[in-house]
Amino acid sequence: MKLEGLNFELTEIRGAVTAFRAEVDAAQWIEACRAVREQGGRLVSLWASDARNEGRGFTAHAALVVRGGLVVLSIPLAGTSYPDVAAIFPAADRMQRAAFDLLGVSASGADDHRKWLRHSAWRPDEFPLRKDFDARQSSVPSTSLRTGVSRHESRADDYPFVRVEGEGVHEIPVGPVHAGTIEPGHFRFSVVGETVLRLEERLGYKHKGIEKLFESMTLAEGARLAGRVSGDSAVAYASAYAMAVESAAGVPPPRRAQWLRALLLERERIANHLGDLGFLGNDAALAFGLAQFLRLKEEWLRTHHALFGHRYLMDAVVPGGVARDVAPEGAARMRAEMDEIEKTVSRLKVIYDEHAGLQDRFINCGRVAPELAARLGLIGVAGRASAQSWDLRVEYPYPPYTELDVRMATHRNGDVAARVTVRFEEIFESLRLCRLILEKLPAGDVALAVPAPAAGAFGVGWVEGWRGEVFIALEAGSGNRIRRLHPHDPSWHNWPVLEHAVIGNIVPDFPLINKSFNLSYSGHDL
Repeated sequence: MKLEGLNFELTEIRGAVTAFRAEVDAAQWIEACRAVREQGGRLVSLWASDARNEGRGFTAHAALVVRGGLVVLSIPLAGTSYPDVAAIFPAADRMQRAAFDLLGVSASGADDHRKWLRHSAWRPDEFPLRKDFDARQSSVPSTSLRTGVSRHESRADDYPFVRVEGEGVHEIPVGPVHAGTIEPGHFRFSVVGETVLRLEERLGYKHKGIEKLFESMTLAEGARLAGRVSGDSAVAYASAYAMAVESAAGVPPPRRAQWLRALLLERERIANHLGDLGFLGNDAALAFGLAQFLRLKEEWLRTHHALFGHRYLMDAVVPGGVARDVAPEGAARMRAEMDEIEKTVSRLKVIYDEHAGLQDRFINCGRVAPELAARLGLIGVAGRASAQSWDLRVEYPYPPYTELDVRMATHRNGDVAARVTVRFEEIFESLRLCRLILEKLPAGDVALAVPAPAAGAFGVGWVEGWRGEVFIALEAGSGNRIRRLHPHDPSWHNWPVLEHAVIGNIVPDFPLINKSFNLSYSGHDL
């Protein structure tokens, strides 16, 4: 494969998705990113790795989408810097900042060099993803009990928020600790009256060292951790991880396992959309909606536990296939449940659509115009609600979606109402797909043994989760271990867009707008 106008060859990566890889220099790195952007492609992920213990240095990587599939570019670094691409792909900004915080490699020429994950956790000369960093040693700043002052003044957590100046402008800090049982994130509002002029987020409070932890694991052990990267996307991450391992080993899973993975992905999508629709109704003062949708979700999750061993489907997907099969009586239970869910959700959709108070809160609230969504790289549910016709199940289908003819749900208004509509439509489509999967489920094995990939083997996994696409890049080590693994959540692309969506709205509408995106903290703060 060749990218139009570029002078380097791409080599194919074996796997369920069409993917290619190339090693480039600094000029080709920039040239490729510009060419991808001009040809209608976009950035999937950007990360870095450390191979100094193997006689190499640092490497920066970027996964890009082009018409022919996924392209992974790697640029070996002579030192610790590589060319900035945030001017080409705005979503790269925070990824580049995270790469510096974790590995100490920086994007030369970037406008924003503020820390992203460094909440006073490490000394300035410590980078936790470097191979010589000892993850077993605590690096929490020591503090005098008598004075309460840190003995490492360089670790002062003085994050430089952008200030908005002007008559009548006030700042409202929200978080990182919130009143509800939600994950921590800091939101700094600049307002005049109740109208939001600017929102700036600061995340990273959920950083758990997951990427570092992967490097201490075997490929089998990594499967359990992958399914726990972001609890509401257990199947998406486990599936992407399994695909990456199978890609590195050059072994596809059995056909029945591929179909069962799709069934689990669609059930995970339905569960999360049911919860979101309930909470969106509640945030607009329709508590009835919350009660009804959470009742449906609870029934759905109980079926998960009964048939697959876990309410959130953890450990159901493994490298080489799936851990559990579906018996005829289980399929019958799912069909009956889907019929009841579809009837009830159809009635609830009519209530939501005809409730004047609800629609008054939803319509034109938190709007992201299609042009802005395209420029900033908005993806997933939120992207499709802003006319971004992008769904891996349709655009780059992997088995068994190659045989399922998925009907993509899209909208143009880009407001809360549009994001609600897309969720309703995706529930109905996922119910249709689940029925089709159960009807056409092929016979055969549900798992096979995956041979150990060669040391240095590279594999990718790329699936459409309920929130958007989940990507995993894996480099195998010796002894069936993980040398480097980078998981990527769609929230990396969408958190910056939320800052734009709230501008011009009033502060009390922020919880509603935020919930309509429902982005992950945990999957983002690795």
